[in-house]
Amino acid sequence: MAQQGKFQAIKGVRDILPPESALWNRVEQAARDVFATYGFAEIRLPAFEATQVFERSLGLNTDVVSKEMYTFEDHDLQFLEWLRAEVVARARTAASEKDKGALIARLNTFLIQTREQIKNGMMPQTAPNAIALTRLECDLNFFAAVSDRTPREEIESMAQNVRDTVEDIQFGVSVTLRPEATASVARAYIEHGMHTLPGDVKLYYMGPMFRRERPQKGRYRQFYQIGAEVLGQSDNPGIDAEVIEMLLAFLDLSGLTERKVYVNSIGCRECRPKYVELLRGELQKVKDQLGADSQRRIDTNPLRVLDSKLPEEQPLIETLPRIAEHLCEDCRKHYAALKEQLKLRGIVYEENWRLVRGLDYYMRTTFEITAPGLGSQNAVCGGGRYDGLVELLGGPPTKGIGFALGTDRLILALQEAGKGEAKPQLDVYVAWLGAAAYPMAVRVARTLRGAGFAVELPHEEMKFKKSLGLADRLGARYAVILGDDEVAASTCTVKRLADAHQEKIAEAALVEHLRRHSSELL
Repeated sequence: MAQQGKFQAIKGVRDILPPESALWNRVEQAARDVFATYGFAEIRLPAFEATQVFERSLGLNTDVVSKEMYTFEDHDLQFLEWLRAEVVARARTAASEKDKGALIARLNTFLIQTREQIKNGMMPQTAPNAIALTRLECDLNFFAAVSDRTPREEIESMAQNVRDTVEDIQFGVSVTLRPEATASVARAYIEHGMHTLPGDVKLYYMGPMFRRERPQKGRYRQFYQIGAEVLGQSDNPGIDAEVIEMLLAFLDLSGLTERKVYVNSIGCRECRPKYVELLRGELQKVKDQLGADSQRRIDTNPLRVLDSKLPEEQPLIETLPRIAEHLCEDCRKHYAALKEQLKLRGIVYEENWRLVRGLDYYMRTTFEITAPGLGSQNAVCGGGRYDGLVELLGGPPTKGIGFALGTDRLILALQEAGKGEAKPQLDVYVAWLGAAAYPMAVRVARTLRGAGFAVELPHEEMKFKKSLGLADRLGARYAVILGDDEVAASTCTVKRLADAHQEKIAEAALVEHLRRHSSELL
């Protein structure tokens, strides 16, 4: 924020600068390379969606929806915003005769302008808006009929009604910066009729997400995710195992080889509700020994109690019934087949009965990847099967499985493991001396760049010692030196900065010479 004329990034966001940004590019390219080999294609999603997409998919009672989303109304009705603020201000002091008249005038204008904007299509014509306008009409009639004999308490009560109701008027579509991307993928799948495509639809995405969380190590309010989704008509465990296999191949290529894979099954619509009720009953017995959050979750979402990290709650949680012991026959077979598929692929995993998802459309397979160096919140990636999501958002019955990986946390894990060093990006520095050498320097730089080399060309003449010193500080592998002698002979002096070895090369052979030594540029 601005302080004494100096601007800084706001709380919870950050700039990703070179050379760290090179590591980010390497990780993202690794994802693209691996995912393509498994038949996945990239989908690029909007940064914001209609708020209902997330309310319906994540659930109104979740912390993400109730506390963490960045939501606003999308409209261009500043005059109505001003009028609403005026109505609210006048309603606070409506008991006085002067302000009562001002309230009537402002409220009347607000009603006229609001109805006009709805008629013109500039505001949403919704049932809640219609109800609110009807209430405000009644409130307006009340204040027009107020007399000296009207009790003050009644006036103040009606003024409070005006304030509450006018704040409920929705001027535009409610939109939300995406807190996650799976719901957006499902929305796009429905909107574009992707269920008509042959085979399973395999999509991946990468980009920023937004949540108003408490910033901490590896967690930001603008954070980044890499994710993949498979949508289709099959819930074969082989699909689940292949998604996990692909994820691990990506982590291998990224350099995160020290990690753990956890799996679980959370049942289906048939067996999970019975387990949830059993779990709720057991939690009720020890409610007084639980913290406030867990007590609240007994009623709203008992499965979330299993996520608790409070040390004092761990002994109690360990005594609770485990979902694997309460799966229906079909879910038991699916889970057993998943473990066989993982074994077939040589994937080492651990079962974690506390690995759950609280929303109704999640079912059966759930998995998580953790990495050292991230503290107690050590998860890098989470995923699972969500066979009811597309249908919940208005689409056809569709099976789905996917994962979302926290890119910030993966980068941090790589850095903690000593694998986050970004390699120098500069291949060649062109050092020239004398006005006659500059045109040749421009030509050489253009030729090398066209051949795929990263080249730095200074545009102001410098002494060779200073120029080569800059090349060294920039991390260049080679310096191509051009002076009057090189221009006259159409040659280049090529200096390898690591050991100061240099030789003269014909300009026409420069590209081939550097390519022969390409292993030194890696």
